[in-house]
Amino acid sequence: MRAMWSGAVSFGLVNIPVRLYSGTGGETKLEFDLLHEKDKSPIRFARICKLEGEEVPYQELVKGYEYSDGEYVIMTNEDFRKADVTKTRAIQIMDFVKETEIDDIFFEKPYFLEPDKGAAKPYALLREALRQSGMVGIASFVLRNREHIAAIRPSGDVLMLDQLRYASEIRSPEGLKLPEAVDIDKRELDLALALVNQLTDKWQPEKYHDTYTEELRRIIEEKAQGRVPAPKGEEPKPTEVINLMDVLKKSLEQTKEKAA
Repeated sequence: MRAMWSGAVSFGLVNIPVRLYSGTGGETKLEFDLLHEKDKSPIRFARICKLEGEEVPYQELVKGYEYSDGEYVIMTNEDFRKADVTKTRAIQIMDFVKETEIDDIFFEKPYFLEPDKGAAKPYALLREALRQSGMVGIASFVLRNREHIAAIRPSGDVLMLDQLRYASEIRSPEGLKLPEAVDIDKRELDLALALVNQLTDKWQPEKYHDTYTEELRRIIEEKAQGRVPAPKGEEPKPTEVINLMDVLKKSLEQTKEKAA
């Protein structure tokens, strides 16, 4: 893997040199090109100068902020670093909180932290302190010219940095039409719990994969061979409330048959 950032994790007066790596990747998603329908020619996106009407080479592009109508301030990489030299080079732990207090909706993207040269001992010290305390470190850091917050936590031998969303980025469910006081039939609830129990298993992440992409590949291969692909599956139909008990019973029978 290639490090995408290097700096230090800081808590108190302790600075731990680290390298940051993306914790995700290797997706099996299909890449599609946009084509001109009549001749199947690929579409190219060009960077056109509004004033000259000509394409601009990538190396001539700069970042600018429009502070007044038509007036721009050009920003360089050095300018972004000057905004806060510490934050661009440090992951600053501000607080320690219980991981269970953080709602899942706040977690956005995982990263790995690797100790840099000479940082093995303080890295291990922070990892064990977090493990034994049951806490995570809430930190701030700058990546791609934006300040983020993150939760630093141990996972096996590695320290994970989970980028978090700000509270201001989380939408409220207020306004959604949600069921309030609904009378649940105890027999239906018992069947639903039995179905949950029937489908309960240990968490095995490798068990799950992108079957939709596999079906897309099948369709692509069949179309490439001049065949008309047949659709797979059926559109789900809403379960009628009056038939809920019957559907639950059939679901239980079906899962028992699969288990057998």
